[in-house]
Amino acid sequence: MTSESPAVRLRRREQLRDFLRTCRARLTPADVGVVAVGRRRTPGLRREEVAALAGVGVSWYTWLEQGRDITVSSDVLDAISRALRLTDLERAHLYLLAGLNPPRVGGARGDEVSPELRRLLDAWLPRPAILRDRYWNLLAINDATRAVFGYDDSDHNCLVTFFTNARYRDMHVHWASVAPVVVAAFRADAAHAPADPGFDRVVAELSAVSTEFAELWARHEVGAPVQAVKAIHHPEAGELHFDVTTLAVADRSHRYLELHNPRPGTGTAERLERLAHVGLAASV
Repeated sequence: MTSESPAVRLRRREQLRDFLRTCRARLTPADVGVVAVGRRRTPGLRREEVAALAGVGVSWYTWLEQGRDITVSSDVLDAISRALRLTDLERAHLYLLAGLNPPRVGGARGDEVSPELRRLLDAWLPRPAILRDRYWNLLAINDATRAVFGYDDSDHNCLVTFFTNARYRDMHVHWASVAPVVVAAFRADAAHAPADPGFDRVVAELSAVSTEFAELWARHEVGAPVQAVKAIHHPEAGELHFDVTTLAVADRSHRYLELHNPRPGTGTAERLERLAHVGLAASV
């Protein structure tokens, strides 16, 4: 978590207090297999019951629920999440309120891509569209991405493809000048999760096959994501220029849509249409 002002820290603790109290109040002893003892003046579980279920001290849990400035660990927060029967999203919310980086929620590589997202990718035709995860792994692409950028079944990661797909590299008009920017953007994404081995796997895989990437990675340059312009020279369609916009998928954490839109005044839209017609005719 980034540094925060005293006022923000106080507000976060107040929200933590209210959140834990609300989650505790919505459960009954029967919900969690606890035998109710004595008359209850308020609904829900008692603090000592939550503490016992989570395996933490009653005083410590009371301090946490009161929003006191105490040290918490991910293991303890996970135990409290289980005790309070929190959903994955609620668990991530608890982490944030406690001042820790939240665990990943959904969007793991290999998860099924919803029909709605696949229809969106296809609806973007004849313009290229990509669905990727936080590691830049390709989750789904449309036919225009294959036709325009030369992606095939061996391409599984946007960063790896950028450095190792010979056809893509040859088409990219400004590849050498763009490469440092691309690597810096990936490092910025990786910095949000320094303990996540998924980023390390991509770096290790690519470093083993690309000395160019290894040298750029060693620079430790960090760049913020920006609205990008991509220019390629397609062997059949000629010069193509795209505005590239990256959008986060709201209901699936760490999934991103990369939409390529023809840049006005470049003739790209017309060339895409012709390329699409040629491809359709060839498939008939």
